[in-house]
Amino acid sequence: MIAAFIFIFGVIVGSFLNVVIYRIPLGKNIAFPPSHCPSCKTSLKWRHNVPIFSWVFLKGKCYFCHASISKRYPIIELLSGILFLMIYFKVGLVWQLPFVFASFASLLALSVIDFDHMAVPDSVNIAALIFALVQPDFIYAALYALIAAIGLYAAGLIASMLAKKEAMGSADVIVAGTMGALLGLPLFFVAIFLSALIALIPSLVHREKGVPFVPFLALSTLIIYIFNNQTDTLLTKVLYG
Repeated sequence: MIAAFIFIFGVIVGSFLNVVIYRIPLGKNIAFPPSHCPSCKTSLKWRHNVPIFSWVFLKGKCYFCHASISKRYPIIELLSGILFLMIYFKVGLVWQLPFVFASFASLLALSVIDFDHMAVPDSVNIAALIFALVQPDFIYAALYALIAAIGLYAAGLIASMLAKKEAMGSADVIVAGTMGALLGLPLFFVAIFLSALIALIPSLVHREKGVPFVPFLALSTLIIYIFNNQTDTLLTKVLYG
C-alpha cells in the first residue's frame, strides 16, 4: 500500500514537472493560467488532466481540438513514479525522504530542459541543491556540496584553458554541489567518472553540435545513490585489493 501510494504520488509530481519543464524556460508562471491545451488554449477539465490515464484514454490528442499531445507527458509522469519508488525502496520511510524526492525530481526536470534548450534555469537548479542539503548531517552535506562544486569548477577551468573554449557551465557546477550533498565523498567522484563514461559516445557522435551534460550527471547520481553500497565495496576492492 505504501509503495502504491509512493508511485501514485510520484506520477502526480511528474505531471507537475511537465508544467515546470514547459513553462519555466519560457518565463511563464507555473500556476497561472491553469492547465490548457497549447494548441487551442482551451482550459482542461480535471478528467482531461489525470496523469498517464487521460493521455491513454484521449489517445494522445486534445479533447477539444484533437491536436496531438506529446508522448513525453505520460513518459515523464511514469518515470517520476518509478523514480520515487526506487528512492523509497532505497531510503525507506525517513523524515528526509520528501526532500530527496524533491531533489531528484528537480534533477529530472533539469535533464529534460537541458535536452530541449542546452541550458537550465537557475531556479530549478538551486532548488535541487537546497533540497539535497536537507540531510541528517547537514554540515557534512554542505561541506561535500562545496568541495564537489569547487572541484568541478576547477576541472572545468583547466579543461577550458586546454580547449581554449568554455568546457563547463555554471549550471554544471551547481549540479555538482547537488551531487556532492546527495552522495558524499568519494562517491561523488565515482558519479562524475560514470557520467563522463556514459556521455562519451553521444559526445563523439555529436561533436560539432555538443550534448547537454546535466542529464548524464543526473543519471549517474541516481545510479550511484541507489547502488552506493555496491560502489563502496567495488572501490574498496580496487583500492585495497
